[in-house]
Amino acid sequence: MDLFEKENRQNNKDNSRRPLADRMRPAALKEFVGQEHLLAEGKILRKAIESDRLVSMIFWGPPGVGKTTLARIIAGETESDFNAISAVTAGVADIRKIIKRAHDLKKLGKRTILFIDEIHRFNKSQQDALLHSVEDGTVLLIGATTENPSFEVISALLSRCRVYKLEALGRQELDTILEHTLKNDSILKESNIQLKKDARSILLDLSGGDARNMLTALDLAAQLAQPDKNNRRDITRDLVEEAMQRRTLLYDKKGEYHYDVISAFIKSVRGSDPDAAIYWLARMLESGEDPKFIARRLIILASEDIGNADPHALMVATSAFTAVTYIGMPEARIVLAQATTYLASAQKSNASYLAIKEATDDLQGRIPGDVPLHLRNAPTRLMRDMDYAKGYKYPHDTGGFVDQNYQPPENKNKIYYKPTDNGVEKRIKERLNLLWPKKKR
Repeated sequence: MDLFEKENRQNNKDNSRRPLADRMRPAALKEFVGQEHLLAEGKILRKAIESDRLVSMIFWGPPGVGKTTLARIIAGETESDFNAISAVTAGVADIRKIIKRAHDLKKLGKRTILFIDEIHRFNKSQQDALLHSVEDGTVLLIGATTENPSFEVISALLSRCRVYKLEALGRQELDTILEHTLKNDSILKESNIQLKKDARSILLDLSGGDARNMLTALDLAAQLAQPDKNNRRDITRDLVEEAMQRRTLLYDKKGEYHYDVISAFIKSVRGSDPDAAIYWLARMLESGEDPKFIARRLIILASEDIGNADPHALMVATSAFTAVTYIGMPEARIVLAQATTYLASAQKSNASYLAIKEATDDLQGRIPGDVPLHLRNAPTRLMRDMDYAKGYKYPHDTGGFVDQNYQPPENKNKIYYKPTDNGVEKRIKERLNLLWPKKKR
């Protein structure tokens, strides 16, 4: 065996220890699959990369859509020094160390990219530590988050970044990645892996738009496949299902985000099944899920799915979030259980959600009318002379209600809020019909 053969074997051995998703990580923009709304020819992010006119940015999207990979590609395409940290394990000291190095490189004319995975897990002081260096260009920040950055990134830092929303990968995009992997991964080729048609189909179906999830399941299935007499390893539908089940267990232990589990949880609460909701809650908490992530979802649900059928639901949910923030785990699980069972057992209405959705839809594609003069404030004499506030009737002068128009002319008597007959909302509906007989609900 010559030196080069020894070296190649050692490289293959080292490579085989790396996860398949890591082995197949694209290194150039032309190899990247998905996010066409950002990266197709002429699209905003592609133009910024190709022209090397980048600003700090935050990638917001579900797991496995290429946030980390895209950050690495940007660093490579722009010949920048790349530094990656995780907000779960890194602290202010790590940030300062990178910033110090970035200062030195800046003097040499080289840009530093600081990539922070799960940036939503940084607290305020950690995010504050980034501000000056981001603003003066010492580092170009790329943050990755599965959470809405409007809620999790401080406004001062958010204002210095451009937010790009990354979407879950479609079936065709996943299939393109899968085909490329089967054709180009040397380990799979050496193992003589053959993916059966029905196995391929279910692998795509169960991936949930997550390329990393798909490739990890394929990797596990390949390890489970046994060679036949021709030394061929067939990956069947059963092997994929087994690999997906094992993958889920691994996923849970790492505390990654489970969009399918949170969906099952929310649908159980919406469906008024407290027992199912508690099961999914326990499953998420045992998986290491961030309790504040769950509490935020309950706040949204309290307004979207319960609303004024039980106005206390929103108070329970927001109080639960405050309590979870104060006490943390493991006691936070009790607070979440209380909020979950209350919301699941409460009367339901999505009337408020439908009302704002319909009003928003009405504003799309048209120029809204002027605010009627009688509804305008008139703090100056000039405004009063221009008839601002003229004709406005003060409801408290007539017992708390007066029949007058509060909408612009084009919306007169338009009804958006349509209360249901559930819980408190039934009384609200009766009162509104009494006050506004012309707008019978």
